[in-house]
Amino acid sequence: MGHPSASLRPCYDTDSAGTTENYPGHHNLCENRKESADLDRSAALPFVLTVVVVTNNIQGVKEAIQLDQPRVSSHPEEAAFLDLLRATDMLSRGLIAVLKSEDLSVTQYNVLRILRGAPEGLPCGEIANRMITRDPDITRLLDRLEKRGLISRSRETKDRRMVTARIMPAGLKLLGSLDEPVQTTHRKQLGHLGRNRLRALTELLHESRSKVG
Repeated sequence: MGHPSASLRPCYDTDSAGTTENYPGHHNLCENRKESADLDRSAALPFVLTVVVVTNNIQGVKEAIQLDQPRVSSHPEEAAFLDLLRATDMLSRGLIAVLKSEDLSVTQYNVLRILRGAPEGLPCGEIANRMITRDPDITRLLDRLEKRGLISRSRETKDRRMVTARIMPAGLKLLGSLDEPVQTTHRKQLGHLGRNRLRALTELLHESRSKVG
């Protein structure tokens, strides 16, 4: 075995007669040397920091963790459905921003587009059936448009129970001013896909809707 290190040697000294005895203050020096050796050994040990977070919002933490980690679904139908929801939400934001400048909601814009395609007018029930997003209160929706002078409503002479809505010149003018900004927004959002992929995507979406009751 090798010689003990200096920090662990006994704290003795030799006098002029050759005898070995303790020198003054040797106890304190021995303690200091031992503490130094302990520190040397502890410096080589790995340092572990434990952070404890105290919260009573366990559900919120779980949801935050789930959102931060991409979820891989084992069901392709579910994955496609969720991607459609995400895409719809993101793409709708661009249209909402354009319509906001004219104080129009997406459903109001949808009604005006429907009536522009039917100059002779449509019954209120038929408008509700053609809407992309169903509105549970179609009457109130038409009320707002009529108050702005964008549409008109009248009862049919043959059937007084039927109310027909028609787009007004002001409504046509408003749609005309929105056509280009809306198309520009669509091109920015989807133009990078190209005509062929857009056509294929449209066909797939049509086919998926055909199987839904």
